[in-house]
This record gives sequence, C-alpha cells and structure tokens, in this order.
Amino acid sequence: MIAIGIIGAGIVGERIIKQIQQDDAAQVEAVYDTDKSRLKYVEEQYGVAVTDSLDELFQADIDWVYIGTPPNSHAELAETAARRGLHVLCEKPLAHDAQAAQAMAESATNNRIHTAMHFPLMYSPIVRDMAIRIKSGDIGKIRRIELHTVFPVWPRPWQQNPWIGSRDQGGFVREVFPHYLQLMHRLFGALEIASHQADFPEDREKCETGLIAHGKTQQGSPFLLSGMSGAGQTELLQFKVYGEDGVLTLENWSRLYREEQGKTRVEVQTETIVPSLFEEMEEQSTFLVGFDEGLVVQRYIDQLLQEPTGGNQS
Repeated sequence: MIAIGIIGAGIVGERIIKQIQQDDAAQVEAVYDTDKSRLKYVEEQYGVAVTDSLDELFQADIDWVYIGTPPNSHAELAETAARRGLHVLCEKPLAHDAQAAQAMAESATNNRIHTAMHFPLMYSPIVRDMAIRIKSGDIGKIRRIELHTVFPVWPRPWQQNPWIGSRDQGGFVREVFPHYLQLMHRLFGALEIASHQADFPEDREKCETGLIAHGKTQQGSPFLLSGMSGAGQTELLQFKVYGEDGVLTLENWSRLYREEQGKTRVEVQTETIVPSLFEEMEEQSTFLVGFDEGLVVQRYIDQLLQEPTGGNQS
C-alpha cells in the first residue's frame, strides 16, 4: 500500500480522497490546503489527518505527493517534492505552460523519482476496450479522429473558483482537452497540429470561448478538434474514431458506441477489468502517464492557445 500526501483540498482534491478511500492499494496520510475551512471540512467529512503547513506534509510518512492545486503552482510544488525524494502524482495540465512543465520533468529525472498524472481515461475499462478495438483492427483502417466538446457555460456551475475561467490558467482547452490529447497521443502517436483558430473574449483576463484545429497523427490520419462554450445545448463530449469498417464514439467520458454501415448504433458493454490508478502507481505500470508524456500534452495545449498578433485567428 502506498501512502499519499494531498496538496489541495478543493473539488478535485476531495475527489482524489474519495478514490483513495475506496482503493486497497493506497491510503491518505496527510492533507494540506491554504484554505483552512476546506481543510476542516475534509478532516471532518473523511476522517483524514491534516497539516498546518506544506513542510509538515512533506515530513509526513508518505511515498507520494498528490498535487491538486491551480496549474501555476504545480512546478514549484513538484520540484520541492522531488528534491525531498518523494514521488509525484499531478493533476492535469502538468503546468500552466510548457516551460514550467519541462522544468518539472527535468527535476523528476534528476532526482530519480517516479511520476504520474491523473488521467482517469487511462484507467477506464470502457476506454481500454476502445483502445483494444482500435489496435486490433475492429473498425478497420483509421480514416479520421474527431473531438467535439460543447459547454453551455464555462466555468461549469460545479467548478466555480477564481482561476478556472482565467486566460493564464483556466479554460476548457487546459481542463478538458488534455484527457483526449493524451489518449490520442497514446493511441496514434505524435500529433501534428497544422492550423488552429482560438476565439477569445475582449476581456484579456478571461479564457477562450471557442477552438477549432486540425492536423494529422504520426500514422497520417487526419484529426479535427472542436470546442465551444456559451452554446445553447446541454454539455456534450464526443471523441470519435472513424474506421473503414466502423466508427467508435466515446461519449461524455464513459459511454462507448459502435456503429457500421447499415446497422443501428449500439452501446458497447465490456467485461474488461483494469487496475486502478493507485495499483498502477504501486506496480509502476507502463499504463501510467508520467511527466514526460504530460510535457508532450502541455506543448499541444500551448500551441492550441497561442494567440496570434492582430486577431483571433492563426
């Protein structure tokens, strides 16, 4: 069993605490947050030990540190943990930009620590089933990959905080796209983004409202990325892989559909059993997404959010 110290007791930190308490491979040893009211809440709600300072958390009897704070604090926290010889599990995106992300990856290598990122899709039975189908040729030669995301409002009602709607740290491209960019990179190899158009509001403090991008995978398959907030429909996330013999659609994170010509779309059920994130951390599995892979994803994000001079298009 691995012992984890939690930094950040916000929405995602609370979710990690719940995950750990439902998993036999890990335990929460200590929790720290600058918000004392949140600390008190998780202490009472989940019965976890809390600390008064970061230094106290780093000195606790832990193997791993989980970082669930805003992106611009990831690098400093991860490098501090690495210098102390602690392994690091980090939320996505890896950092607020590729320069900070690279510093994190280099620090991990130099201090010889293990790293992992919290990409739940990698530990989802239905996503693992989807990957097996693609790799085995179940839908034939891949013709195109598409990601479509629509948000009625951003930030969403359940994730209100000071930074998640900001241009320098937040937005759906940083918060949602990394999950699918990482999955695409793992399934199809390096992604070459040929062009993109990112739409931003006049308020320089606020994040993007739209994105369209296209490019091709390492294998030559074209891909399309589309995201929009402020649209008049319910939230929708669709990751579609088009093959010559069929199409697979991962919808709203956890529902997989398969269709082929002349047949009705059917939902795929799976009996695939996969280890949890914490079991993979304990075993140092190849399914773990380390900081090196997180850096690759960070570079994709930076490119997509690059603001051209003189307008909203590139």
